[in-house]
Amino acid sequence: MQLGSLQEIIDQYIHDGQSVALEGFTHLIPFAAGHEILRQKKRDLHLIRMTPDLIYDQLIGVGCARALTFSWGGNPGVGSLHRLRDAVENDWPRPLEIHEHSHAGMAAAYTAGAARLSFGLLRGYVGTDLPGVNPQVREVRCPYTDEKIATVPAINPDVTVLHAQAADRQGNILIRGIVGAQKEAALAARTLIVTVEEIVESLDAPMNAIVLPHWVVTAIAEVPTGAYPSYALGYYARDNAFYLAWDEIARDRERFTEWIDRHVFSSRDHAEFLDSLAEAA
Repeated sequence: MQLGSLQEIIDQYIHDGQSVALEGFTHLIPFAAGHEILRQKKRDLHLIRMTPDLIYDQLIGVGCARALTFSWGGNPGVGSLHRLRDAVENDWPRPLEIHEHSHAGMAAAYTAGAARLSFGLLRGYVGTDLPGVNPQVREVRCPYTDEKIATVPAINPDVTVLHAQAADRQGNILIRGIVGAQKEAALAARTLIVTVEEIVESLDAPMNAIVLPHWVVTAIAEVPTGAYPSYALGYYARDNAFYLAWDEIARDRERFTEWIDRHVFSSRDHAEFLDSLAEAA
């Protein structure tokens, strides 16, 4: 397990053309890591996430992504992801190949990947129109009942990126609060990068928390407020105003590009990004 700066870790482990999952579900979304990917101008990425939201809108809008495997995608509580829609509908800033699933389909695919199986099973797709738009959805016959069961190919990202509350000095990771597919995405990955609020001597994990053991973790960067504008339970709240403001920023290509240039590309790190937002307020 490597402990280092976010800049060093992203440079070392994320490369053009890879499949990358930045997982988070409402909570603990790895915004700081996503912005560092933007600063380093990674390209041709196959992005993966159960619920792509603002950070994926930014990655897609800048042209980092060639493909997206996802379930629901949007600005939570607000509406559409305008940069995602522009890429799908108008090929701007570049064409985007999409592989659409339901949440259950993504969970089955991640779980299969974590178990090192070649595909996942679920009932939900049988009899729906989704196989017509996603040829990766197929079916098998159960060897015990002879019924049809839908299948999805396993997801094994080249790199999974998470944000978590804490890591101890051995490299064990504590995640508490709302979780989506973080654990499965972590175990399915070939490389696991985690940003954390803090490094601690002992995790003191409460009941029902997730602890990812150090032997599945590749690298850790300590990045306080690294999930902002989403939230980290026990550390800071969600900035709902940011999500509302993003709807207008992302609607217009020029305004989006100006925002990225000012707040992401002109900031050396996450702390400077936050300072730039405060100065603009």
